[in-house]
Amino acid sequence: MKLSIFHTPELTPSDTLPTCAIAVDVLRATTTIATALAAGAEAVQVFSSMDDLMQTSEQWLPEKRLRAGERGGAKVPGCDLGNSPLDCTSEVVGGRRLFISTTNGTRCLKRIESAETVLTAALINRAAVVNTLLAHQPETVWIVGSGWEGSFSLEDTVCAGAIVHHLSSQLENAGHPLEAIAGNDEVYGAVALFRQWQNNLLGLLHHASHGQRLLRLDCQDDLKYCAQLDVLDALPTQVEPGVLKLV
Repeated sequence: MKLSIFHTPELTPSDTLPTCAIAVDVLRATTTIATALAAGAEAVQVFSSMDDLMQTSEQWLPEKRLRAGERGGAKVPGCDLGNSPLDCTSEVVGGRRLFISTTNGTRCLKRIESAETVLTAALINRAAVVNTLLAHQPETVWIVGSGWEGSFSLEDTVCAGAIVHHLSSQLENAGHPLEAIAGNDEVYGAVALFRQWQNNLLGLLHHASHGQRLLRLDCQDDLKYCAQLDVLDALPTQVEPGVLKLV
């Protein structure tokens, strides 16, 4: 197994795809997707364009759909939800399909949707991601951060590092140290970032530029939730392009 980390979707190679691609958007799309599915959503369908989201979701009965739209951290007018995982309770999302478009995370998912296996990861479901990688041992793995409008983000990188750190600690017992699975230099940088901040992940999110943006929008509780590690045993998996379920 070879893992490579890419800080933004734009940095992924354009001429190849991995066996397994993992989208990361800690603040907040992949955290919200995992939370919604764990709370009983029928599926989460992702869109880069709000126009496409509205058009597709019109084909569903109102009681069977939820529209979630976020731009710049704020809810898109006309949507049922924004991009807060705290809104995804079983009472709200149970049995319904969540149609979602966000500033960064859904764009990342669209970039990697043609990979053989597509997963989403956040800090809250890190262990579920690692357990699946250990079980299936895909030949090549990309962990792709969503970043912020094409730029590096601390929170996605620390999550990628958390995944690789936990995975490598499991594989070391089988004689496969980090050097054996690292596919690019970004892997070492991400693991180093996680090791430095693993006991203060909320503090890191407060330093992150998007974390500060969300704090200005009074989303402190979102940051506290998103900073938790291994609290959700849910692994969103793409079952058809753009559609994620628990399988």
